[in-house]
Amino acid sequence: MSHPHAADSPERAAGGARPDWTRRRDFNRSPLIAFYEITKACDLVCLHCRACAQARADPAELSTADSKRLIDQLARFPEPPLLVFTGGDPLKRADLFDLIRHANADGLQTAITPSPTPLVTADAIRRLKEAGIGRMAVSLDGVDAETHDKVRGVSGSFAMTRRIMDDARDAGIPVQVNTTLTPGTYDQLEAIADLLEPRGIALWSLFLIIPVGRATEELRLDGERYERAFERLWAISREHSFMVKTTEGMHYRRFVLQRRKESGKAEPMKMSARGWEGGLPGVNDGRGILFIGHAGLIHPSGFLPLTCGMFPFNDVVDVYQNSPIFRHLRDADSFGGKCGVCEYRHVCGGSRARSYAVTGDPYAAEPDCVYIPRAWDEAHRHAAMAE
Repeated sequence: MSHPHAADSPERAAGGARPDWTRRRDFNRSPLIAFYEITKACDLVCLHCRACAQARADPAELSTADSKRLIDQLARFPEPPLLVFTGGDPLKRADLFDLIRHANADGLQTAITPSPTPLVTADAIRRLKEAGIGRMAVSLDGVDAETHDKVRGVSGSFAMTRRIMDDARDAGIPVQVNTTLTPGTYDQLEAIADLLEPRGIALWSLFLIIPVGRATEELRLDGERYERAFERLWAISREHSFMVKTTEGMHYRRFVLQRRKESGKAEPMKMSARGWEGGLPGVNDGRGILFIGHAGLIHPSGFLPLTCGMFPFNDVVDVYQNSPIFRHLRDADSFGGKCGVCEYRHVCGGSRARSYAVTGDPYAAEPDCVYIPRAWDEAHRHAAMAE
């Protein structure tokens, strides 16, 4: 499955006491979400897999004891993050339930991104709930089996995903659905939303392709088509009961703010009864996001493969707070091109992962955003007049 940002809207993420997600958090000191890729093993062969998942576990993945020590370190952040168990397929690890219980004993809220395979039985979902999982994210990449199963590389995945959604709802686990926005799903957005509506999901997250891992350039849309998709997602969000957000599509937040201003709601994006419209403001690769790979490598996100440290040799709290890469990624004023002067840079900031994948520079302007900031436009007009 390999969706490292599967729970990056953690509203209602877990049962029990909940932190106040509406107040501003200091992303310089603590991430909002920590993703732990506990294994690369997975039985699917997804076309866009970030992790290039494989059938068998990598012998280098952290042991149970080291995984628990990593979880202990995550709990030591000044504001402990939501911990997302991802992969690969987390259910391929025999110690998964033990790790979830350990995280909850440390006071961490937890979520999981299982792959839609026969491993995700109703009994397994019940055990996840009993261990303390507060949210489950599953992927649906089409309104029908033909579209979805082609992406997942396994026949029957579409039916399995729908069954898992129903079983999780019946078990009392809030469900997030992730859909990759590709040429194949672009024309199906409204139909997919209609399919999801009766299933009582909490959140629908649209993932904008980063050409990393198995994902190829052919799966990306151009900037104009993304803008048209944003318009449709905005309309869908007004018509359906679940929240709508994007993953690695930070410029959808800019689009949401523009629409709010047009409607007379000029105040900054804020928490509604259903959650943050468009996604959590300011959260980005390395800014509120932390990713630890199966072998302990520490990255700003699962889609930005810049290694900033390695657990257990480096303390994960220290790496997040003090790594030069993490610190630079949290400074939107330092970004290059139009992103560095955009009036929405502290809400959006552009996908740092896409900038890196496309240009080789994680601080470059977002390649798939067509918006021209006022300051950028004025500077170029003045320059043209001076020539």
